[in-house]
Amino acid sequence: MQMNDLVIISVDDHITEPGDMFDRHLSGEALATAPKLRTKSDGTNFWEYQGKKIPSVGLNAVVGRPREEYGMEPTSFDQLRPGCYDVHARIADMNVNGIAASLNFASFPMIDGGLFVQAEDKSQALVHLQAYNDWHVDEWCGTYPGRFIPCGLLPVWDMDATVAELKRLSAKGCHAVSINDNPTVRGLPSIHNPYWEPMYAAAAELGTTLCLHIGGGNPAPHASMETPIEAWITTMPMSVSIGAADWLNLKALKNHPTLRIALSESGIGWIPYLTERADFSHMQHQAWTNSNTIFGDRKPSEVFAQHFTSCFIDDAYGLQNIDRIGEDNIAYECDYPHSDTLWPNVPERLWETINHLTEAQINKITHGNAMRDFKFDLFAHHKREELTVAALRAQAKDVDISVRSSGGAAPLAAGEEARPITSGDIVQMFMKHAETA
Repeated sequence: MQMNDLVIISVDDHITEPGDMFDRHLSGEALATAPKLRTKSDGTNFWEYQGKKIPSVGLNAVVGRPREEYGMEPTSFDQLRPGCYDVHARIADMNVNGIAASLNFASFPMIDGGLFVQAEDKSQALVHLQAYNDWHVDEWCGTYPGRFIPCGLLPVWDMDATVAELKRLSAKGCHAVSINDNPTVRGLPSIHNPYWEPMYAAAAELGTTLCLHIGGGNPAPHASMETPIEAWITTMPMSVSIGAADWLNLKALKNHPTLRIALSESGIGWIPYLTERADFSHMQHQAWTNSNTIFGDRKPSEVFAQHFTSCFIDDAYGLQNIDRIGEDNIAYECDYPHSDTLWPNVPERLWETINHLTEAQINKITHGNAMRDFKFDLFAHHKREELTVAALRAQAKDVDISVRSSGGAAPLAAGEEARPITSGDIVQMFMKHAETA
């Protein structure tokens, strides 16, 4: 196998939703009260819903821009690469990047659907959440069958509605949902509360994977507002370990052997120590913690191997230690159009870090494990030879991959010296955009 022979599924990318997304899925009062994309007098965009204004800013859509311009820009659709919001342009950008299929998470509703979860009018929120799912599954993913893995949102404030939506999505061919790894931040019970049991049971029965995306509930910690932002960015994937340890101790995993959990945008290099530490903690403390009621006769590491999949953007260390993680528990992610994405050079860097593995291991990590977890038949609509890096790039010879400025870096004031951007700088800039939305 060579780089051009790779077949790559990305299990973590993102959509910047277009302003007309609800127009073909709602009408009347439902459409009138749906989220609306607004434009301010300065040309910047924001979404408005039930009295809330959600700014469109920052590192969520910087693909194709000079790295010097990363930060709280872009703030308007005019500054975005069309692949962020246009499905046809997205396919072109996937082709030039050698990506055969992609799972896309929500943006303005928040990755876990938090906008709808926290909405005051829950009856409207349910209608609009379902319309979001219909747009995502039928229009965004359905426009190019076999090229997208659909991922739905759930009305988790109502467990009956949640189970019904899981079944509705499954019937539409959607076998992934994005939920909050720590729902207490949304004012809901913890994952260990019996409240969630119907969701766990339904997901296990339907074969739907629960996706826990970084930053939904357990935020990446930063030491202070003066901490350089790179320190914060560095630890973001490892912050997933907080939620991973919590979910690893979930009794529902014992009750539902087929329940699958995906740790999205997580990285993999930290997993061997987490599972090693979990095994040690269980051995040393189960006599008084009663954790045997959770794990039974299994070690935590065995539970992780049975139920969890983790993905990586760039993780050479983790790929050198897949025997400690499990070749069946790893998937690839591109993270388009976020600031960590390696677009359009994913195959080059991925091959560099994965070429020491066997062909069977490479196939599992690049697409096989994703196909299993999301009940996604990559080859139902396209032959394998049509989805290799070489074949996809052959279709994308005319795609412009040049770096384009769309705003420019903020100039330094007279006499001002460049200094590291801090966590506080980013928080202040975000709050400024939020206040002016």
